[in-house]
Amino acid sequence: MDDILKRRFDWNLLHTFTVIVEERSITGAANRLLLRQPSVSNALKRLEDQIGARLIDRERGRFEVTEQGLALYHECREICGAIGRLSDVMQDSGGQLTGHLHLWMASHVVFPPLDDALFEFNRGHPRVTYEINVATSAHVVSQVLSQQASFGICLVNEQHPKLEYRRLYREHFGFFCGPTHHLFGRTDLTLADLRHEAFVSFSTDQLSDALAPVAVLRAREGMKGKVIATSPHLEEVRRLINAGLGIGPLPIHVVKNARDRGILWQLPPYDAPPAIDIYLVTNPRMSLGRAERFFIDNLTSRLDAAPDGFFIYS
Repeated sequence: MDDILKRRFDWNLLHTFTVIVEERSITGAANRLLLRQPSVSNALKRLEDQIGARLIDRERGRFEVTEQGLALYHECREICGAIGRLSDVMQDSGGQLTGHLHLWMASHVVFPPLDDALFEFNRGHPRVTYEINVATSAHVVSQVLSQQASFGICLVNEQHPKLEYRRLYREHFGFFCGPTHHLFGRTDLTLADLRHEAFVSFSTDQLSDALAPVAVLRAREGMKGKVIATSPHLEEVRRLINAGLGIGPLPIHVVKNARDRGILWQLPPYDAPPAIDIYLVTNPRMSLGRAERFFIDNLTSRLDAAPDGFFIYS
């Protein structure tokens, strides 16, 4: 954009465009924005005219974001995220700490130091508010990258160069089956006994994804049983295992109580199970409010108590 265009640019058009892409329709965007459909269509046309490029192909029932549109959308998410956070940043005045913590995390995060940090922070700063969302690790990273989240806690397969990562803890995954499964209660099993069993797992149980160590073990041991059910969420994977659909991986420390009560049965390997690291993900380009900075400092300071700078659960 030239200088004149920058001065005259209507930044509300970017927000409207972002919603259109996310809803994948003009009608859906109008409903979400509480606007009339012609108003949203006109906003898209004005944006395309100002930028001088077609952003969405909508001819003959098609809805396809163009290459220029995708590039703009990724920038819009970060811009809209920063604008949406202005009120939180500007609340950092006065003697008592205020602000809003927006945390995104993976579904199976069980980390007692996080619970302790939330308790103590709320007790010391009761005017701070909180919002926690659960999503896949990839989506968590996306939210932090676009500045929609104060920070994220998730599995990490490949570190994004624009983000910062601090390892919080290491958890170990075991294979489990439910009470109705034919392997339940057996103590004489080896990995060879699992090779042809039907399998339930996470959507990220792939060699190129966050649960790669689990996928590597399955491949190495020739576990070629059919994967009959997947989910990105721990509770749903656990439900499928409990229902007897197949064997599957779960974080050992998360399901310890269920294992001890006989609701789940742990299968091989008993020694050196796959290890997964969980990270705190932050965006160094994001202007954090005082509440966000203090909470992150509070949480990471607890890592000093761990021998290796992070906690290990097995």
